[in-house]
Amino acid sequence: MYNWGRMRRVGVHTSIAGGLSRSLERAHVLGCTTVQLFSHSPRGWAVKAIPNEERERFASLRRDLDISPVYIHASYLINMASPEAALRKKSIAMLREEMDRADAIGADYVVLHTGSASGDDAAVSRRRAIGALNEVARSGRWAAGLLLENTAGERGDISSRVADLAEIFHGVGGTLVAGVCIDTCHAFSAGYDIRRDDGIRAVAEEIDHAIGLERVRLIHLNDAKGDLRSGADRHEHIGLGRIGTAGLRRFVLAAPFRRVPLILETPKERETDDARNLRAVRKMLFGEQ
Repeated sequence: MYNWGRMRRVGVHTSIAGGLSRSLERAHVLGCTTVQLFSHSPRGWAVKAIPNEERERFASLRRDLDISPVYIHASYLINMASPEAALRKKSIAMLREEMDRADAIGADYVVLHTGSASGDDAAVSRRRAIGALNEVARSGRWAAGLLLENTAGERGDISSRVADLAEIFHGVGGTLVAGVCIDTCHAFSAGYDIRRDDGIRAVAEEIDHAIGLERVRLIHLNDAKGDLRSGADRHEHIGLGRIGTAGLRRFVLAAPFRRVPLILETPKERETDDARNLRAVRKMLFGEQ
């Protein structure tokens, strides 16, 4: 009998302070086998080129440490659905840059929040996002794949439901979009009760019908501060939120999701938080103390 937990790739979002390759070193110290990072500071539009030596060091270190897959989280400034043409243009250019940078360091995927309606109709906004993503898709080809992430259902969200995510996924031509990232906090806050077997079956069937379970390439494993259907994008430490350890364990070990890599985006209030949350996940998966 397979121990699915033992086969699991588990990691966290790590800091790139001091250079992109430092994110791999930090992940290795924490015992991670996969990692997520920003490819640049997410606080501004200005982006510095990645030096050749840093590209080479990242690729070499990744091989040596056996960290895979590598996920880049796209800048939070990107809003492919914006009604403002200038912001949409900047978002398109930034996403191209994210894809270029992913290929430069050999990352496997770029994770994207598709955007916010910003007071406009959600359906109209999704069509804008699809149009903007198609502009990116027509402008080049990348080895890295783009993953569309579900959102929590906050005001303006355009992709909190699987059907909405599927509309965008299927609306983009070419090979740009490789799949989706499912965030547990976002799913729960949007109304999917992933604590329960029937809720897990329902969301798995919805994903399989609308997108395909094989397209789930990443799970963001986060507990939730908000209640079911709260629409609150507020991540909590593993086991301390409304989903809870038993619910998260039930979800990640369910047959449709048990081979999907896990990345934690839990709060970082203390230096020891990542290690503590990873211990909770390893105990959940492997029975480790």
